Amino acid sequence: MSSARPRTRHTAPSVRSARLALTVPAALLAAALTACSGGGASGSAARDGGDGKAPAADISVNLRGKAAAPGGPVKVTLAAGKLTSVSVTADEGGALTGKTSADGRTWISERVAAPGTAYTVEAKDADGGSDTATFRTAEAEKVNKLSLAPGKNTTVGIAQPLSVVFDHPVENRAAVEKALKVSTSNSIEGSWGWLRDHSGKDRVDWRPEEYWKPGTKVTLAAELNGIDTGADGGWFVRDYATTFTIGAAQVVKVDLDGHRLSLHRDGKQVFQAPMSGGTPGGDKASWRGTAVLMSKEGTINMRSETVGLGDAYDKMVDYSMRLTWSGMYAHAAPWNSGHFGNANRSSGCLGMSDANASALYGQVRVGDPFEITGADAKGTVAEGNGYGAWNVSWADWQTKSALK
Repeated sequence: MSSARPRTRHTAPSVRSARLALTVPAALLAAALTACSGGGASGSAARDGGDGKAPAADISVNLRGKAAAPGGPVKVTLAAGKLTSVSVTADEGGALTGKTSADGRTWISERVAAPGTAYTVEAKDADGGSDTATFRTAEAEKVNKLSLAPGKNTTVGIAQPLSVVFDHPVENRAAVEKALKVSTSNSIEGSWGWLRDHSGKDRVDWRPEEYWKPGTKVTLAAELNGIDTGADGGWFVRDYATTFTIGAAQVVKVDLDGHRLSLHRDGKQVFQAPMSGGTPGGDKASWRGTAVLMSKEGTINMRSETVGLGDAYDKMVDYSMRLTWSGMYAHAAPWNSGHFGNANRSSGCLGMSDANASALYGQVRVGDPFEITGADAKGTVAEGNGYGAWNVSWADWQTKSALK
């Protein structure tokens, strides 16, 4: 029988078993090669070693068909010989990287297969053979999404945490937390802490033990594509990322008992003003503890009914700086000028003159801490009411991680 050039027969694209085509010089072949049997991956052939036998070098892929289960790694196994390379690419772009075992027989992806995604597996062995297989994962019945703070490429204050709020409940918190990878320019250590957002949604924040160092660059790579958050939460079907920089070391110190606030930059006081906090003894009192400036909202309409205070007020308010989700702001309050510096008589906010509110508004940055002290308060800012994580000790904060 004359020698024959190896040939590859393409079969159906579902992944049942894949055979690796081993290419050798035609002069070594004593018989024509027959295509591999089996039902699945495309592009398979066998090698004739020259002795009349045709030992097949088979690869198998653990995921197969058009509705393979997502959420697990892709595993490629070679029946004999050694793998030299394996690639797993998604049709819409992106790839799964992985590692080959010490014996060269098995390759496992580092990340999991995502729902509703078509993948192509390409493998090569030490003898120069190659093969291709395809499969598609089942669609997600429910999709989870998230919102990130702070925004991408922003500069924020030294108390700004990384904050992730989820659209749906997260039951598999450890799996989600493992996929949230934080890196910093100065290798600062921190911890994730799970909590309930003021909106009632699941949330996880990352903070260092102490305030950030100015100039630190922070990156979050949320490698969540393919993570199952639980029966009520559904699957993630994409990754997320954000990068931000820490600005100057600024702290606003608020003395409710002394009715004054001051701005400190790099440890030095650069601004101070008389003010009036919330009326003590009830729901109109201010919060104490560390609140973080969440947003600078300018001129807004404040209505008491939105924070559970009936029809106490309905005003257009200038230089509004949000400190909590429950409605505590620092802002201009010229109607309350008779109490600045001598009494707390607001509906919970920190009110100042127009001039002083304008001056503070122009200098503070989102992420700056407002350290509020004094007896005239209704309690401490909760960790989910804005960014109250700094009111939890470092030891207690670490226990809120799903990986501790």
